[in-house]
Amino acid sequence: MPDPQRIWTAALVVIGDEILSGRTADRNVAQIATWLNVQGIRLREVRVVADDSAAIVEAVNALRARNDYLFTTGGIGPTHDDITVDAIAAALGVEVEINAQARDMLESYYETRGGLTEARLRMARVPAGSCLIENRMSGAPGIRHGNIFIMAGVPYITAGMLESLTGTLEGGLPLLSATVGCWVAESEIADLLAAAERRHEGCQIGSYPFFREGRTGANFVVRSTDPVALDRCMADLSAALAAGGWPPMAGGI
Repeated sequence: MPDPQRIWTAALVVIGDEILSGRTADRNVAQIATWLNVQGIRLREVRVVADDSAAIVEAVNALRARNDYLFTTGGIGPTHDDITVDAIAAALGVEVEINAQARDMLESYYETRGGLTEARLRMARVPAGSCLIENRMSGAPGIRHGNIFIMAGVPYITAGMLESLTGTLEGGLPLLSATVGCWVAESEIADLLAAAERRHEGCQIGSYPFFREGRTGANFVVRSTDPVALDRCMADLSAALAAGGWPPMAGGI
């Protein structure tokens, strides 16, 4: 049974000039955060860095030092600018080697796709001492070195790698959430939200305002690892909103 007091944390380093330039919109942060919540792990930090070895080394060493797990996405493909493996090996102080199992996987995958070229063989390179993360979507596996998980930048491939990791990481209780929406400016009910959170230990209330249909509204997300406490907080918050003249909408607006 997970220790209810233990909070397991993770960080994510998103690697790629294309993210920082705006040419590519990142979708991995949301899917990794959601997946981690189910595993009982909180995503605490995200850093986006360029395809620059020194920047990757600095980010990896800083974030792995203060979190239980570190995930990276991007930069493990077959081209010259895919430098993530080399940078993480440098951060760990180990050599880069060809993983025999990864090579076999790539040889099999590319047997009818033009063969295993030198460029494609780059995807079998790992920091020494690593094991592999299964990738059912393409021939190139992800890489695990201790509590560092090196994954693809393409979101659907990342999703497949996360699926193969499901249930394999030690974590705490899953973080649950529920949402209620209301047509009200959050500034009008800031005190109401704070009071509701104080009344329910173990629950956090996040406020997410929006302007839609010519009106100001907000969705309020209650989070907790305790389903009973979550339900009580949601009921109390909804009742307080209704009493104040702001009809709550379960599930959000």
